[in-house]
Amino acid sequence: MELPKIGITMGDPTGIGPEVIVKSYQDPKVTKECVPIILGDANVLKKTAAALHAKGEVNVISIEDIKSLRPNSRSMYVVKLSNLDPMRLKIGRPDKIAGKMMVTYIKEAVRLAMNNYLNAIVTAPINKAAINNAGFNYPGHTELLAEMTRTEDYCMMLVGKKLKVSLVTTHLSIREIANTITPGMIFKTVRLTYEALVDYFGIKNPKIAVVALNPHAGEDGLFGVEEKELIMPGVKKAESMGIQVFGPLPADTAFHFAYKGKYDVVVGIYHDQALIPIKMINFDDSVNVTLGLPIIRTSVDHGTAYDIAGKGIANPESMKAAIVLASKMAGVKQKKQSGTIVR
Repeated sequence: MELPKIGITMGDPTGIGPEVIVKSYQDPKVTKECVPIILGDANVLKKTAAALHAKGEVNVISIEDIKSLRPNSRSMYVVKLSNLDPMRLKIGRPDKIAGKMMVTYIKEAVRLAMNNYLNAIVTAPINKAAINNAGFNYPGHTELLAEMTRTEDYCMMLVGKKLKVSLVTTHLSIREIANTITPGMIFKTVRLTYEALVDYFGIKNPKIAVVALNPHAGEDGLFGVEEKELIMPGVKKAESMGIQVFGPLPADTAFHFAYKGKYDVVVGIYHDQALIPIKMINFDDSVNVTLGLPIIRTSVDHGTAYDIAGKGIANPESMKAAIVLASKMAGVKQKKQSGTIVR
């Protein structure tokens, strides 16, 4: 079976995206898993490779089309989508042009994946303010990807070596959360999580923990009614479909038991509730996976890190993990399509 072709969007040209991509490409464990194809700017990547003294190790080649590509492990192939002047880029200070390019890279990656020229995509970090200043009104990658793929039901999962978490809500204020969640949202997140664990992670009958919104899971209504009125109905619906789901559980203990192996994943109600545990355990190498899309998408679990951009000290472990995970997920999908896996 051929190695999967993984499209890697370069992200913000003025952030650490180019650096972590070049550093990842230097690791033979990455190129052994897949054929990485960068959607970005060859000029920026050449300058980055030179600054990292990786010029001899990373032969950056600009290409127009990936359909007839005959790759070799010694070359980094970059689909030519921009022609930026690296000397004029202000590292750590994105502008409208950088914002436009970030979206251009993503759109081309999605187009190629939707047409089966790429087996999965991996996204480097973008700056949300920059893309909005460039005229693209999206709060982030996920919403843009959902619109481009016409996906209505989707959610975020963070994957670490010892813990997996999915999120019911993402970028909401604490004040908004209780008024936003519904039983349907709880059920949707559990269902998407279950499907991903079965389809891509090889867990036949996953155990899914759903945590509560309030302390002590509401303490029978003493600390809130959201558990009884909003979370429990969604859990019960998932149970009725044969999914092994537990909850709502007190968050302060559920994550501990998931880490110890009692549960395969934890469904968190809001952003920090879910991300604090996994970032404490897997800060450098956790991976963001978007569930529900018709394409495989993973991403680094960090931002553009403007404060260290251009200094050569960015940690590439999350990018490496995102590429390897996307490759493994794509490999599972390829085997299923070829009929070599029987569920």
